[in-house]
Amino acid sequence: MIKAIALLARRTDLTRAEFVEYYENNHSKLIRSLLPQIIEYRRNYLDLDSGIGADGVADPDFDVISEFVFDDRAAYDAMLATHSRPDVRAAIEADEENFLDRTRTRMYVVDVRDS
Repeated sequence: MIKAIALLARRTDLTRAEFVEYYENNHSKLIRSLLPQIIEYRRNYLDLDSGIGADGVADPDFDVISEFVFDDRAAYDAMLATHSRPDVRAAIEADEENFLDRTRTRMYVVDVRDS
């Protein structure tokens, strides 16, 4: 198994509710249809009212932590290849413009450790 996480921020003109509604009812379905290599796909929306942090630490600059799980590195690489196809990339980027501040998007492969 391999996991990637994306830290995504909403457009400033959208409310949190509008952001969540669009992601859940539109974008997540588009991603599922275009990137079949993803075997698990979770969206973890931040609840800033319950955050715990040191005094003076700024709020996060993202609204959701999205998780993408793949069977293995080959499946992840296949997803990247699919995503890089001009038609797929264009469809995803066009839809992201509807709800994301794409200037703050970042994604990382993570090393998952269970205890």
